[in-house]
Amino acid sequence: MNAALERLSLNQITTKRWSLAEAVQGCVDAGVPAIGLWRDKVAETGVAEAAKLVRDAGLAVSSLCRGGFLTVDGPDAYRTALAENFAALEEAALLGTDTLVMVVGGLPEGSRDLAGARARVADLIAELAPHADDFGVRMAIEPLHPMFCADRAVVSTLAQALDIAEQHPVHQVGVVVDSYHVWWDPELPRQIERAGPRIASYQVCDWTLPLPADALLGRGHVGDGHIDFRTLTQQVAEAGYAGWIEVEIFNEQIWDTPGDRTLQTVVERHLAHVAGR
Repeated sequence: MNAALERLSLNQITTKRWSLAEAVQGCVDAGVPAIGLWRDKVAETGVAEAAKLVRDAGLAVSSLCRGGFLTVDGPDAYRTALAENFAALEEAALLGTDTLVMVVGGLPEGSRDLAGARARVADLIAELAPHADDFGVRMAIEPLHPMFCADRAVVSTLAQALDIAEQHPVHQVGVVVDSYHVWWDPELPRQIERAGPRIASYQVCDWTLPLPADALLGRGHVGDGHIDFRTLTQQVAEAGYAGWIEVEIFNEQIWDTPGDRTLQTVVERHLAHVAGR
């Protein structure tokens, strides 16, 4: 394996049209040593079979996406969210990863109570955190760009994620540094330094313009947009993070590209913009 690829991971969403088996084989063929899994794709295969596929291929599982959606209102919804996240923690353990990415959820339908939604996130994380030890899995809170605050994540900055995570032991609750969601933040260098050992995942893709009608699908390959990956990767490294660098891209055009070509581009861009920085 190329030593410069030793920390590279393909997040499964980047080659969305591929089955799990195809994504695993694609990683093997391209010399990518790890894969980030999504629960819906795992469910198509079954957890046990998915774990066997990855294990037999000699790949590591960098993360499982996703847990979260904790902003629910009402006792029944609260219990359902807890149960779903317990299941996600168990799946992560069975798949052999120690990182469950948490997308915390947006405002409940019809609600404008942002402070209340954030408080419920903290409450549910507090209920889940002690059980993370049972599975040997750390919950990694992912702040999302503020444009997703209403529908996907009321946690919008790394500082907000850390405010919640720091209420718990570092091995139970960490944070995700996703270039797409945090690159704009003037506080980012200070917050990355603050995060230190709480950085559980470093995800990369680029901010490209113009944004599509569905802003969720506006991510580009590393190097195609406006993010300074040299500086960001250095900041994450200086904070002590030496784990997987996971390429996670939501983009219809990239999804429609043959997976092997996409993975070739992922490798080329990693070598050009990220590896060794």
